[in-house]
Amino acid sequence: MERSPYKLPSQHGLASLGYFLLSGYYPRITWRTPPVTEQAYTGSMEYVTDPNLRPIVAKVEAGERLSFAEGMQLFDTPDLNTLMRLANLVRERMHGDKTYFVHSIRLEFTNICYVGCTFCAFAAHKDEARAWDYSPAQVVQEVSRRYLPGVTELHMSSGHHPNHKWDYYPEMVQSIKAAYPELQVKAFTAAEIEHLSRISKKSTLQVLTELQQAGLSAMPGGGAEIFADRVRKQIAKNKVKADKWLQIHDEAHSLGMRTNATMLYGHIETLEERLDHMDRLRTLQDGSLSKYGGGFHAFIPLAFQPMGNTLAQNLGKTDYTTGLDDLRNLAVARIYMDNFPHIKSYWVMIGSELTQVSLDWGVSDIDGTIQEEHIAHAAGATSPMALSQASMVKMIQNAGRVPVLRDAYYNEIKVFERNEIQAAD
Repeated sequence: MERSPYKLPSQHGLASLGYFLLSGYYPRITWRTPPVTEQAYTGSMEYVTDPNLRPIVAKVEAGERLSFAEGMQLFDTPDLNTLMRLANLVRERMHGDKTYFVHSIRLEFTNICYVGCTFCAFAAHKDEARAWDYSPAQVVQEVSRRYLPGVTELHMSSGHHPNHKWDYYPEMVQSIKAAYPELQVKAFTAAEIEHLSRISKKSTLQVLTELQQAGLSAMPGGGAEIFADRVRKQIAKNKVKADKWLQIHDEAHSLGMRTNATMLYGHIETLEERLDHMDRLRTLQDGSLSKYGGGFHAFIPLAFQPMGNTLAQNLGKTDYTTGLDDLRNLAVARIYMDNFPHIKSYWVMIGSELTQVSLDWGVSDIDGTIQEEHIAHAAGATSPMALSQASMVKMIQNAGRVPVLRDAYYNEIKVFERNEIQAAD
C-alpha cells in the first residue's frame, strides 16, 4: 500500500479501507496525505476522478471557503479518494499528525426528563424503576467512585428534571469544585440552560453567569440534534429551538467560555439539512471569533443509535449508520467548517476501529476515556462504557498519529512521541 508522496490513495486503497471497516483491522497507515507542502500538491488534479470536484480542490488547496452548493458536492461525490485527501489536507494544515484526547469522567446526574425526544432511550419518568436522581452530595460520591489520577474533565449532561429548583444546579457545581478543585466542569447543554432559565425565571445569560461563578468551566455541545424545523418538530419538538440554542452558545462565548457543537444524523434528516446545520454553526463561529476571540472548540457528529427509542420503532429502523456515511460526514464537516479548530470522532457511537480510520478523514480529536457513558448505550451503542488512557494512546498510535493528552480547553498536557506508551495510565 505504499504510494508516491504526491499521489492520491488508489482504488486498491479504498478497497482495503472497506476490508478494515468490515474486519476491524487497521494497521499503521502508509497511504495518508504527505506533509503539506506546495510541492506536494503540484499536479494534484490528475488524481481527481469527479470533474465536479476540480474547482473545489483548487479552493481547498488555496485555503478558500466553500459555498453551500460546493458543500453539497462533497456529500454527493463518488470520488471518496479526493474527499478523504481534502479532509486530511485541512486537518494536517491545522494540527499535523497530532490527535487529541482527554482523561475524563462522564456523569449523568439524573435520567428523569419530561421533554420526550423521540430518538432518546435514556430518559425516564420519575416513577419508573430505572430512574435515578442524585443529590449534590451523591453527585460528588459518583465523581469519587469514577475518579482516577490524572482525570482533568468532568462532562455532565442529563435530563430536564421537572421538580428540581434552580439552587440545586449551582450548588451541585460548587460541591464538585469544593471536593475536586482541579477538575474542569464541562456541563449543561444549551437545552438544559434553557430549562434552567425557565425554572429560575432568569435570562439564559444570567443562568450561565451564575453557573460560571459557581465553577462551570465549559459547555458541551448536546441538544443541537438537527436545526431544521421540519426535523426538529418530529424528533425534539419540546426541546430548545435552533435559534435559541445558537443564542445560548453565543452568550457562553461572550463570557469567555468555550463550547462544543453536535449534530445527530442518520435518522430522518436530508443531506441538505445536515449541511444547513453545519452552515449555521460556521456562521455563529465567525461571529464569536470576531466578537470574543474564541467560541467553539469542536464539532461532533453523533450517529443515531436505533435501539429502544420511538423514532427508530416508528421508522422500522434497526440498522446503524454505515461506516462510509460516518466517514463522509466527518470529512465534509472538516472541509466545510473551516473555522472550527477540531472535528471530533465520538468512539462511543461509531466504535474505536472506525474512529481510527476517521483520523485520515479530517478528525483531530477522539473525545476521552469517559469513565461510564449511559445516554448512547441506552439506545444501543455497542462500544465499551469507558476506555483506559493507554487504550486511547494505542488507538491513535496504531493509526499512525501522535497522541496528545489535553484538558477541556485543549491545553496540551502531554504529547506522546511515536511508540511511547509508558505512563499512559
